[in-house]
Amino acid sequence: QVQLVESGGGLVQPGGSLRLSCVASGSISSFDTMAWYRQVPGKERDLVADITTDGTTNYADSVKGRFTISRDSAKNTMYLQMNSLKSEDTAVYYCKARRVRVGNRFDYWGQGTQVTVSS
Repeated sequence: QVQLVESGGGLVQPGGSLRLSCVASGSISSFDTMAWYRQVPGKERDLVADITTDGTTNYADSVKGRFTISRDSAKNTMYLQMNSLKSEDTAVYYCKARRVRVGNRFDYWGQGTQVTVSS
């Protein structure tokens, strides 16, 4: 069973930075796509950024130029570097890993890490 564990969340002032990590229990090379999502109470979970095995990245418009997603296969870890944080970035951040096998998609989620941007 795949396990994903996020860390790195916390309280930061507006304009500050945080780096989130998502460690997988196995090789992340087996995942076709990995992604970061975020969710605030009462709203849907939204895509923040994703990255494919060949390193292609995609970002939500709201975080372009401020956030950077990356993955380190040697450490089985995905990262989200968050700079110039704003109060509206406050949310629980989740990592997701997806495998596609014979046309079927298998999604795995972490437990989430809270990010609070406040002065």
